[in-house]
Amino acid sequence: MASPVEAFNASQTSYPDTVHATISSAQTGLISKVWESASVFSICMSLLAIAVVYDQFSYRRQKANLPGDTWKLPFVGPFFDSVRPEFGKYYKKWISGDLSCVSVFHKFVVIASTRDMARKVFNSPAYVKPCVVDVAHKLLRPENWVFMDGKEHVEYRKGLNGLFTRQAMETYLPGQQEVYNEYFEEFLQSSKEAKGAPLPFVYQLRELMCAVSCRTFVGHYMSREAVKKIADDYYQITAAMELVNFPIILPFTKPWYGKKASDKVIEAFANCAAKAKIRMRQKNAEPECILDRWIVQMLESERYRERVAKGEEVSQEEKPAQLLKMFSDLEISMTVFTFLFASQDATSSACSWLLQLCADRPEILAKVREEGTRIRPDPKAEVKLEDLDKMEWTRACVKETLRYRPPVIMVPYMVKKDFPIPEENYVAPKGSMIIPSTWLSLHDPEAYPNPDSWDPDRWISGNAEEQGKNWLVFGTGPHYCLGQNYAILNLMLLLHKLSAEFDWQHTITPKSEEIRVFATIFPMDNLLLTFSRRGEVADAS
Repeated sequence: MASPVEAFNASQTSYPDTVHATISSAQTGLISKVWESASVFSICMSLLAIAVVYDQFSYRRQKANLPGDTWKLPFVGPFFDSVRPEFGKYYKKWISGDLSCVSVFHKFVVIASTRDMARKVFNSPAYVKPCVVDVAHKLLRPENWVFMDGKEHVEYRKGLNGLFTRQAMETYLPGQQEVYNEYFEEFLQSSKEAKGAPLPFVYQLRELMCAVSCRTFVGHYMSREAVKKIADDYYQITAAMELVNFPIILPFTKPWYGKKASDKVIEAFANCAAKAKIRMRQKNAEPECILDRWIVQMLESERYRERVAKGEEVSQEEKPAQLLKMFSDLEISMTVFTFLFASQDATSSACSWLLQLCADRPEILAKVREEGTRIRPDPKAEVKLEDLDKMEWTRACVKETLRYRPPVIMVPYMVKKDFPIPEENYVAPKGSMIIPSTWLSLHDPEAYPNPDSWDPDRWISGNAEEQGKNWLVFGTGPHYCLGQNYAILNLMLLLHKLSAEFDWQHTITPKSEEIRVFATIFPMDNLLLTFSRRGEVADAS
């Protein structure tokens, strides 16, 4: 039997062993966890390093010999520079070479800066197709006609040509004049309420051009309140369509707000289409807007097919020029939405610069007014298309503004298959974006002497009209702008009517000639104007 001393000694020796074992176990577990965490961290860092290397390698491989950054900021590229785009940085890129490049997020972008490079892209439908920006498919809907390609696009486009003939544009003029009369009075009232102090008018001009477009496209099927809501919402759509943006739609980002706004616009236009189908089936209904004329063509095609199906012999003269199907309200709405998309920002930009440039050069504005009074002595009389045809100075001011400050400075295309460009010893890779720019073409001193001056006379006594290869304001090739004549006539109508009845003063600031990029281009100071009726003096107390 062990003595008490022995028992005590035994307990003294076993207790430290237990403690040491426990401590050892705890240390082993801690080290194991630290090692495991370190392994996960190391793996993550290794994967990140591999991804960065691959991103740089991919960029350098696609860049090849093109001018551009030697290395890109991993993954995002110059995205942060593009949150607030600067015209000067765009210009620097354009003059860096006929072709240059940049890479943003997952997208490699080739920029075609010169006239010949831009025209090559515009005229290469076998290799490229319009893509606008990544989010555009979600906002405009992927089945929209603007994303069609090849023969399908050509055939669809033929069905729209009749909406922009001279006869058609003549019928749109009365509605446009109603809108201009209404908004000009509001501009006058705004200046009176401000006691003649200059106000920034860029945003009011955006609403005006949205209202004119909506009246042209959907007539009186849309109320003034609905037009104003679309004008307000469209700002979100424009922000979402900026060239560089988040590639996916995340909540509370610009693309997210833009998608919500575009869905509302498409719904509003679909409601207009449903109303137009009912009205245009009524006896003696006359078309007043693009929607009416398009539905008339559909109804004529429908009646022709019914007669043929009944076995009637229908003469070739009675066959519609273009046989159309009866498009659904949604299909019609998506197409009308593309018209608004093409016109809203571009005309808002053009009219902003037009009013600024004319106000700053009173000798030019005087010629516009003299011409208008001679051709249409009564300023209250309705403007006819034949009146606008005779206004060479008014047309010259509009075309020179479009050249001097082109509303569309870049047109994104997607490369469908490897696109060889032997002039630059380069092949644009499939899946990349290639963007022809119009700026250098429209500021080419060989085509337009002293190109950085606004000189409408170059369109009258000069040879500007002969520079067709450089005139890329509306693009060229199979996707040139359908509404180019409509756009010019609309701006001519604006300038003629405003100058006939109103005066406007522009408050020049150091930033008036600087360019702010927001999808298109605007005066940096947002165009400070004061309106008064001709013969009245603006109150500047």
